[in-house]
Amino acid sequence: MRRLSIRVDVDTHTGLRDGVPRLLDLLLRLGLRASFFVTMGPDNSGRAVRRLLTRKGFARKMARTNALRTYGLRTILSGTLLPSRPVGHGFPHLLRRIEAEGHECGVHGWDHVLWHDRLEDLSEEAIAAELGRAVAAFREATGHDPAGTVAPAWRATLLSLAVQDRLPFAYASDARGISPFRVAGLSGAPCRLVQVPATLPTLDELIGAPGMSDERVVETLTRGLRPEGLNVFTIHAEVEGRHHAALFEAILRRWLAEGWIFETLAEVAGRAAAGPPPPVCVLEPGELPGRPGWVSVQGPAL
Repeated sequence: MRRLSIRVDVDTHTGLRDGVPRLLDLLLRLGLRASFFVTMGPDNSGRAVRRLLTRKGFARKMARTNALRTYGLRTILSGTLLPSRPVGHGFPHLLRRIEAEGHECGVHGWDHVLWHDRLEDLSEEAIAAELGRAVAAFREATGHDPAGTVAPAWRATLLSLAVQDRLPFAYASDARGISPFRVAGLSGAPCRLVQVPATLPTLDELIGAPGMSDERVVETLTRGLRPEGLNVFTIHAEVEGRHHAALFEAILRRWLAEGWIFETLAEVAGRAAAGPPPPVCVLEPGELPGRPGWVSVQGPAL
């Protein structure tokens, strides 16, 4: 069966306030469901400016994607020259609206920038605090625990996976890969949570690349779909929910016309858990075209 999932990462105050309602309206018009994962803490996007000095290719990506237009000056200065603003815990009504309209809602960490830039330096206690605060804020907003968690910027370590295994999640989507799997953990035993990796490049990895017109973006993504495999397309509320909304709608309409069936990541994880045990794989750091720095990648099966 030709199945695919739309994963919506919500990283910023503006992305949740402005992008998510527009995405919900679009999905309602098209009759589709998606999986939303919301950063629950402060929007410290302005602190990402440090990556200009520490992350090879970051300045090039910011120029290629026209970051000022895409994210807006207020977001780019958030947490530095201007105070940080709340993301998930500041908009509980939008988390409830996501679920009321039939979509899945989960967590995308507490402080997205902190996790992205400092995960490898965080202690077990600090990781537990980040994830615990996200779960508590989500529970306060919705009245229940989140089923799914996705690591900011696809960055996970064996230590962070061990911590999240102790929390009330049913599955995770912390990596880029090709199929559901479980990670070989710190002790060598498999981690508890099934991983549902993202399989397709994101728009911010494609737009602005040489020769990459909107039409070519649609073709590139469509060619990447596998009729018999896992297909998870990650979007960002700050991007597809705002200045690239028309392109996102064109992608969805193309896939609907081709007969693809849309499902949530929770449904994918449930099917993986109910069937033959998913493979246990190594989790490796890797690099992807158009994305500066490392991400967690599904490695070989053991």
